[in-house]
Amino acid sequence: MANKASAATGARIVGQRYMRSKRRENPDGRMPLMEHLRELRNRLVKCILVIALGMTIALIYSNPTLQFVMRPFCSATINGHSGCHLYGDQLVVNGVFDPLFIRIKIAFFIALIGTCPVWLYQLWAFIAPGLYSREKKWAYLFTGTAVPLFIGGAFLAYYVMSRGLHYLLGLAPHGVAVLPSFDTYLGYFTGMLLGFGLAFELPLVLGILNVAGILTHERFRKWRKGLIFGAFVFAGMVNPSPDPWTMLIFGGLCVALVEVAEVFIFFNDKRRARLSPDPYEGLADDELSPLPPPERVDADNSLN
Repeated sequence: MANKASAATGARIVGQRYMRSKRRENPDGRMPLMEHLRELRNRLVKCILVIALGMTIALIYSNPTLQFVMRPFCSATINGHSGCHLYGDQLVVNGVFDPLFIRIKIAFFIALIGTCPVWLYQLWAFIAPGLYSREKKWAYLFTGTAVPLFIGGAFLAYYVMSRGLHYLLGLAPHGVAVLPSFDTYLGYFTGMLLGFGLAFELPLVLGILNVAGILTHERFRKWRKGLIFGAFVFAGMVNPSPDPWTMLIFGGLCVALVEVAEVFIFFNDKRRARLSPDPYEGLADDELSPLPPPERVDADNSLN
């Protein structure tokens, strides 16, 4: 057992010396352009393979995913009916290959979201060697915050989507048959999820601007009224339903997220001010260089 422990210790020491010698040979961790392109190619291939695997799994379970996507439409009241049972409140397809293409689109959308931890990690592994340790810390924090915020916005959009469909499809004149195509509805579905999800990323954008030194708390206080007004305007534009309660709920959530961002900006500015060194801190009074005395002007010489 002692020989095995000593052998493991020796292997670890050899490995550390090898890595140290590699760092001395290339202290900046630089790579030739072709090496960067090869690494990018390898990581893109991994992302494509993982997404293809996710699409295969989604196609196998295509019926449950279709029911999940169609649920907001079937929950909306169209022409006095709901549930996707009667002609007039059902989605239609116009082409022979449309059912196949619809399943492929939904499978790609589900695979892109389901495999996001893998391809986000591949993207992170490609850019991480060029970042400093402090930049990596902030990148971990922002990446871990972006995903829950986006999921929260998409979750809200999924449950308010039926209200918007009821209002939009109810604008059709009397005597006009409403027969929306599945492809059109799929575009509306993905647009709503992306719109609400990106709207919830507003505090993250404000935090990134503060960390970059662009947005300070003093400047944020000047912009607060404009940001709150813009949040409600955006909530009214994204929400197609004329129901004021939905707009108020969505706008109120956006304002709450803006206030959370203000708290982060306030404490980050305080931390930055505390960590910034004072050039005169720690010096005694006699060590401080006195200001030069003002020049004495002779009254007689000044007259001359």
